[in-house]
Amino acid sequence: MTSVATQSAPASAEPGPPLRVLLVWDAPNMDMSLGSLLGARPTSAYRPRFDAVGRWLLDLAGPDAEAEACVFTNVAAGSVETVRPWVEALRNVGFAVFAKPKTSEDSDVDEDMLRHIELRANEGRLRHVVVASGDGRAFREPLEDLVRHGTDVSVIGFREYAGFALSSEVISFLDLEDIDGVFREPLPRVSLDTLPDEGAWLPPFRSLKSLLDRR
Repeated sequence: MTSVATQSAPASAEPGPPLRVLLVWDAPNMDMSLGSLLGARPTSAYRPRFDAVGRWLLDLAGPDAEAEACVFTNVAAGSVETVRPWVEALRNVGFAVFAKPKTSEDSDVDEDMLRHIELRANEGRLRHVVVASGDGRAFREPLEDLVRHGTDVSVIGFREYAGFALSSEVISFLDLEDIDGVFREPLPRVSLDTLPDEGAWLPPFRSLKSLLDRR
């Protein structure tokens, strides 16, 4: 597994660039988690506002550190015109976007995210890494390795799908909905663990007609 341990700058080094607070956003994983949470494709009311995420990151960085926000995404064949407005909106907000063609099941962006974290860690100025993903298989070990080498690590996402961060003793977790202004409307997060006294409907995850596709 890719290691992202930091390398300390020599004690005699001249003062360099400011410390960095880095956000890497795993778009495929976050989209899948949000869709599963809603049981459907999210409408505009339930899509995260990246300007609010950006303001939160700037507050986290404070005046003495540089904030860097990156979104990593796959682009499936034939979806370029659909994805383009979203990518341009992200870039206009101040996010960098790493886009990679989705040519196979193995062409995900996990390793690209880890390589970018490693790049920043090896520069010796990485103060805090924020990972937006619920993929513990890809990220738990490298992120805990970062903590052992002195870098703060946070995971933002949905508590229903971020068990690796919630169970970690060294990684902090923040639910995306707890960041001010990220969603226009409260997410419908009713589950068997959070049932109100009056009961609640749990919508299907997919259309009943999908059963016909399995014949």
